[in-house]
Order: sequence, then C-alpha cells, then structure tokens
Amino acid sequence: MKTPLLADVYAVEAFQTHGHQMVDLLAKHLKAAQKATRKTIPYTDPEIEKKFWEQYPEKQDFQTLAQDLIDRSIHVHQPKYIGHQVAPPAPITAVSSMLTSFLNNGSAVYEMGIANTAIERIITDQLCAQLGFDSNARGFLTSGGTLANLTALLAARSVKDRSGVWKNGHEESLGILVCEEAHYCVDRAARIMGLGDKGILKVPATTNYAMDTAALEETLEKAKQEGIQVFAIVGSAPSTATGTIDPLDKIASFAQKHGLWFHVDAAHGGAAIYSTTFKKDLAGIEKADSVAIDGHKMMMMPALTTALLFKDGSHSYQTFSQKADYLLSDADHEDWYNMAKRTFECTKSMMSIHWFVLLNQYGTSVFDEFVTKLYQMGRQFAEIIKKDANFELALEPQTNIVCFRMVQKQLSEKELNTLNERLRFALVQEGSFYIVQTKLRGTHYLRVTIMNPKTDPEILSALLAHLKELAKPILQNLK
Repeated sequence: MKTPLLADVYAVEAFQTHGHQMVDLLAKHLKAAQKATRKTIPYTDPEIEKKFWEQYPEKQDFQTLAQDLIDRSIHVHQPKYIGHQVAPPAPITAVSSMLTSFLNNGSAVYEMGIANTAIERIITDQLCAQLGFDSNARGFLTSGGTLANLTALLAARSVKDRSGVWKNGHEESLGILVCEEAHYCVDRAARIMGLGDKGILKVPATTNYAMDTAALEETLEKAKQEGIQVFAIVGSAPSTATGTIDPLDKIASFAQKHGLWFHVDAAHGGAAIYSTTFKKDLAGIEKADSVAIDGHKMMMMPALTTALLFKDGSHSYQTFSQKADYLLSDADHEDWYNMAKRTFECTKSMMSIHWFVLLNQYGTSVFDEFVTKLYQMGRQFAEIIKKDANFELALEPQTNIVCFRMVQKQLSEKELNTLNERLRFALVQEGSFYIVQTKLRGTHYLRVTIMNPKTDPEILSALLAHLKELAKPILQNLK
C-alpha cells in the first residue's frame, strides 16, 4: 500500500535541503553569538511562551521553524552566557550529533552499537588511565551525572553490603556520608535507594564550603550509635553551588581506614585531570573507587554524556543482576561490549562518538586548554570584583564558578538578600547577560560559571557595570 506521507518523511532531497538550511542557520547564529551583540536570553513569561507554541502555524516552513527555535532559546555560545554549567558545544560535536542521531544505534547489546560500543571502551580506558587507575579499571558512559552518581552508589551498596539488598530489600539501616554542600542529586540518589532521611549523613562544611574532614569520625560514630551501617562516602570536585573541591586525599584516607566505598562526583571538575595547571587540585581522586565526569560540562560536548569510571572494573558489573534472556546471556569471559549489564539505559545514544571526535581531531590538549583558561578566568573575575566596592566575593574561587553579591552599607542583610534576588531577575528579564543565583548559609549570592573561552575580563567588567545600572531603581524602592 502506497503511503505518500511516509515517502515525504524519508525523502532524500528534503533531508538534504533541511540539512543545508540548518547548518547555514547555525553558522550564522554562531557568528552572531560570538560577537556578543544580541541578547543572551530572550526571556518571556512561561504562559506567554506556551501560548506562542500552541498557536504556532501548522506545516510551517522548516527554515522559519528552525529560526524561531533559535530566536526563542537561550544562547549558550554567547560569551555573556555565564550561568549554568552547560557547555557551549564545540561546533564539530553538533555535526557528530547529527550523525549519531541519524544512525540511531543503541548500545544495550553489541550488535546494536558496533562502532560506538568499541569506541566507548577505548574512551573510558583512556579516562581511567588519565585518572591514574591501572589496567583493571573499567568504565562506561551514561546519561548525565545524576544517573552516574546513582549507579555508582548502587554499585557501592552491592559491593559493601552483603545482605543481598537487590534481591531481599533492606534488612538493616544503610547510609552514606556526604558534605552538606554536595549537589542535590546525591541526596536524591540516596532517597531513590530507600536510605531515607536518616541514611543521608551530612558532614559539615568548612568556612570555604568544603567538606570538614575533621568532623568525619564524629559523624560516622554517631551513625553507628543510631544503628546505621555506612557503606560509602561521596566527595565533590567541585560542589555545584560554590565550585569548591572537597579534600579528596583526606577523604580517601578516611574511606580506606573504615572500609568505605569512596565515590567522587567530579561531574563538573573532572575534566581538570587533563589540565597541567589544575590537575593538582584533584589530588586523591586516583584513590577513589568510582568517579563521575560529565562531557557536557567542561569537555565541550552536547548533553547528555557522562563517564562513570571504576578503579576495580569488576565492580561495574555488580550493580544489576537482572537477566534478559532475549538480549543477554551468561558469559565465561568479560563481555564488556554488552552495555545493558552495567547501565540503567536499555537504549542509549551513541554518546561515545562526541568524545572520540574531539580527541581524534584535537587531542587531549584541547581539554587542557579549555579547563585551564576557564579556571584562570574565574580567578581574574574574582580580582575584578575585589576592586569594586559595590561587590564582594562569597569565597575565593577554585574553579570557574564565582559567587559574589552587590553590597550597600546602608542596607541590612535582609535588604541585601532582596537586592541581589531582584537584581538577578532584572538581569534575566533584560536579557543581555545570563547568570544564576545561590544561597549560602542564608545569604543570597549571584553566581557565575564561566563556560565559554570567549568570555573575557572586558565582558566580566561590563557585567558588573550593567548590574550597577540595573540596581538603581531597585535601590530606590528599598529606601
């Protein structure tokens, strides 16, 4: 039976036309974004935006549709985009994204992902070696840091708790140690695992918001007294809110002393293993049992692609024990190529291709240059802030994350919180820059993450000047 509509859907000529149109549009957008002359965020009220797309014309010309999507989206390639930890993808990875989306090879079993499964093994082996792991290490790629952290903690529970939780459920109270400043996804992972409030043991942070390792023994002893079996400790490299790296070496020693699994959430900062300047700040990461590193943060890749790496490769197979006879069979050898045995995803994108393309075309030095430049820019921004009496730092930045706030001597702390909260919203509505916000021990701070190597001191100085202008009407209303 002839189906003209499906013939149109799969027409080679239409694909070729749309593909050329899209590349031309994105190249034009990239050129404009790099000049930093357009708005970074075209903010609209959520209900207005919803109405726009509800009323969107049917069968719109594809080029017009694509342009509307570009115009109504945040522009991460803008040097004034200094908000969330989302990379401006290297343009070549946009091309590899088109390739992988078109091929659409899954990776549950080797037959469905022949090239990308082999490449994934090569990429993760290289990452393990860069971390300082030996040849027994293994890893895989998964869809984001949240899923990687959950998978790592499930592996930790499987290895450290011998009661058979996967089959029998919890027969005793289990818990993990984590800094109070860690990313919320660690807390979420623990709750998904059924640990509950009491199983998430928050270690106090120091004045610079890193884990206070001096409090570890006391926190662990308290857990024991409450009948909680602690099986893992999580270090952040860095924490999301402040960009502070936990003292990984000291945490590793504590974990080894007490027989705990040591996991490092290095989703943001793990790429620094390639930085000749800043790799030293990750001292101790090589002693971790597992490490998560996002490619879509500090490695210039499109979302989502995260590496989860295990020092002992056999542990990566212990997370799940389900069997799908139609897909997987028992093996008398290491069948690393059947990914569904180790990951949550039964189907996942060909995410290894982005890593491989960047390494193949530019080598590891591109990661060194990217991380080093952005971390150094964080420090330069801190120095700019220190020279302006209208602003103050929350702490000295260790990475490319900088927390600061506007200050006015005549305002109370409550009023300063209101000022900075309104200031951030005014900036988003105006749209030329994009930054975010955070609260640190009750104090409201503006938060910048420098993700674009084209963001320079001139742009960062312009941000402060722009904030001062936007603050004028807000300050009038606070008087």
